[in-house]
Amino acid sequence: MDKRTFHVELEGITLRGEVYIPESKPAPALCLCHGIPRGGPPDTSDPGYPALAERFCQAGFLTAFFNFRGAGDSEGNFDIAGWTRDLVAVLDYLYNMSQVDRGKISLMGFSAGAAVSVYVTSHDSRVSSLIACACPAHFDFATDHDSAKSAIAQFRGIGIIKDQGFPPSVAHWMDGINRVKPIEQIEKVSPRPLLIIHGTQDDVVDLTSARALYERAGEPKEIMVIEGAGHRLRVEQQAMDGALNWLTTRVLLAFED
Repeated sequence: MDKRTFHVELEGITLRGEVYIPESKPAPALCLCHGIPRGGPPDTSDPGYPALAERFCQAGFLTAFFNFRGAGDSEGNFDIAGWTRDLVAVLDYLYNMSQVDRGKISLMGFSAGAAVSVYVTSHDSRVSSLIACACPAHFDFATDHDSAKSAIAQFRGIGIIKDQGFPPSVAHWMDGINRVKPIEQIEKVSPRPLLIIHGTQDDVVDLTSARALYERAGEPKEIMVIEGAGHRLRVEQQAMDGALNWLTTRVLLAFED
């Protein structure tokens, strides 16, 4: 396994990430997409995305993760519409790697990262399969101008909106959120395989979102409901075991055949 850092530049900002490359190449690729950071001190007991990327790489997937604009080591300010463009830029990077089988590029997103992954998959034919974990059917933090202003203040407080002048237009920022709404995009994932994973004890995105998305999605689709699991499915072993088994069956074994 070879681990590398990478960066991509777009719209005057730099996004930073890591990619884990298996020994067997070319390999199917997987891009992990994080959700909105919670803020506060980091959880020192959480091995984070590096551990997850390493696990999927050991299973044979070239696995990448990165920070969306506004988060982690990446530049810029939080903007859901901007996150969709970030993911397309990272897809460009993966697509052009010589170690990647271009016909097997999967996304696995978590929460808002899942919503962005649904949107990008629905518009980008390079994505061959999608796993949406704890995905909202829609966003409820910007239903009107006042709630959007409140959300912007909250995101500024946790450090993912850094510039005082951002966003220049609250209405435009809200429009971007409405464009990405997963319940209006999920149908276009088909005919690519889709797996929806959700926990019964998710206190951030209710299980009804998963059921609504599954109902709206086209085939082939599967839903995996994890009894007792909360919102952070990345740290739920049953959820990640299920994701890896699904990817192995849907992507890796087909690749080897």
